[in-house]
Amino acid sequence: MEGCVVTDLRVHSKHNCYVLPSEVMQKIENEISVSTRLEPGINIIKIRSGSFDYIESDRQIGEPLVLLWIYGGKFINKKTGVEVGATWSSLNGYDDTLTLEVLEPATLSAFFFDTHIDDNEGEVHLSVVRI
Repeated sequence: MEGCVVTDLRVHSKHNCYVLPSEVMQKIENEISVSTRLEPGINIIKIRSGSFDYIESDRQIGEPLVLLWIYGGKFINKKTGVEVGATWSSLNGYDDTLTLEVLEPATLSAFFFDTHIDDNEGEVHLSVVRI
């Protein structure tokens, strides 16, 4: 039986941070992302359908991925139990979900990033279910 190899990485809050200037954040919030208002209650967010094709010539469908920027209210991430006023998250594939207990109305903005947009095709559909 082979042994287990563990590699630890330490991500430093300053040395390993890519800072997004305020004008970039405004562009994400106002131009790039699609957004919806999250009302108080339990909100479950997941990818419902769709995918992105990143390489035009290979016609291989990529795994659906969406980045989420949630801000402007108070909510609790049910996975962590932490109450925050803003957070980043991602949805990776059809089985991934984010469950938030929204305490004060907040904004959910969804987008993704890439290095070459000209070969992108497709779209991903999200569901937000409030209980």
